[in-house]
Amino acid sequence: MPQALLIEDETTARADLRAKLAAHPDVTVVAEAATMRSARELLARPDYDLVFLDIQLIGGNAFDLVPDVRPGARIVFVTAYDAYALRAFEINALDYLLKPVAPARLAKALRRLAAAPALSEEATAELAPGPALRLDDTVYLRSGLRARFAPVADISLIAAHDNYTEVRLADGSKIFLRKSLKAWEDTLPATHFMRVHRTQIVNLARVIRYRRDGDEHTLLYVAGVAEPVSASRDRWSDLRERLEHLHPAT
Repeated sequence: MPQALLIEDETTARADLRAKLAAHPDVTVVAEAATMRSARELLARPDYDLVFLDIQLIGGNAFDLVPDVRPGARIVFVTAYDAYALRAFEINALDYLLKPVAPARLAKALRRLAAAPALSEEATAELAPGPALRLDDTVYLRSGLRARFAPVADISLIAAHDNYTEVRLADGSKIFLRKSLKAWEDTLPATHFMRVHRTQIVNLARVIRYRRDGDEHTLLYVAGVAEPVSASRDRWSDLRERLEHLHPAT
């Protein structure tokens, strides 16, 4: 019997969804939250299979909670806006429901849950490293119902978020995958990709410039990535050598 969490900051909307779920005795609501902080505490529980997640929450955006969802659990986004649908499926959401939630759409989402393969099995396959990639290869990026092909050379950054990795491309787009950072490190060409921090791999060919501050921190400015990437101090020597090799004029 699926056990669900309700994360919704509007009391009336939460009560409405709770009442509609009551018509499905095979689903049990085990806990509820209304804020980002309480949601994070809730998501640390081990006893849920499904999360109904409002996107706009008190204290932040629910997409920031995705890395906190336990492995194997499914996410159904519930929102008053359809503008987030594409991003929802990029992170492997089971469904995307618009408020007020129609009983028929809720029933359809629950049928999807029953028919969906075990996410833990998918995750096991995707977390494992694949064959070694070359810079001129094309990689298949799949997340939920959305998939795309991207040249390996267009990958700018891969960042770890607990059970996910976020792939940033040079055009500024990004996709979340259930693949470990170690699996990426083992398959990407070491000539161009370097783990500059325990949570980040950078395509050094996509580094536009870098800056060193007084505390010897290194900030990398990477194509397609709005914020600078901080490199670990102990990797500076290797990083500098590799940057100078790829960018002789840097």
